[in-house]
Amino acid sequence: MEKKTVIDAEGAVLGRLASLIAKKLLLGEEIIVINADKSIVTGSKERILERFSAKRQRGDPIKGPFYPLRPDRVFRRVVRGMLPRRKVRGMEALRRLKVYIGNPENLEGERIGKRAEEIRCKYMLLGDVCKLMGWKG
Repeated sequence: MEKKTVIDAEGAVLGRLASLIAKKLLLGEEIIVINADKSIVTGSKERILERFSAKRQRGDPIKGPFYPLRPDRVFRRVVRGMLPRRKVRGMEALRRLKVYIGNPENLEGERIGKRAEEIRCKYMLLGDVCKLMGWKG
C-alpha cells in the first residue's frame, strides 16, 4: 500500500519543492500537488521570462523538444527533470505524481519547503509566468 501525500504548492519555491517531491516519489509515495499555479519562481521578471522563452523556443516545432505552457504541466516537467525518467523506477515514480491547478477536490495539503514569506529576492508566480508566455487559462 502506497502512502498518499497532498502537498499545497502555494507560495513554495518551484525548484526546491520539486526536488523534495522527486525524492518522495522515488521512495514509493503517491503525491498530489494542489495550487501548482501559485508556486513561485525566483529571479527578476526579465530573467525568468528569458529562461522560459528559451525553453519554449528550443528545438524543432515538429520534432520537439516541446515545453508545456500550462502551470500544472510545467510543474510536472520540472519534477520529471529530477527523476531518472528513462529507467523503470523513474517512470513508475512519475506515474505516482498528480498535479492540479487550484484545488479541484477541496483537499487539505501540507506545506513543505521554503515559502514566499521567507524569501527576500524578486519572484513571480508560476501562473503569471505561463500567462506571459501565452497560456490562456
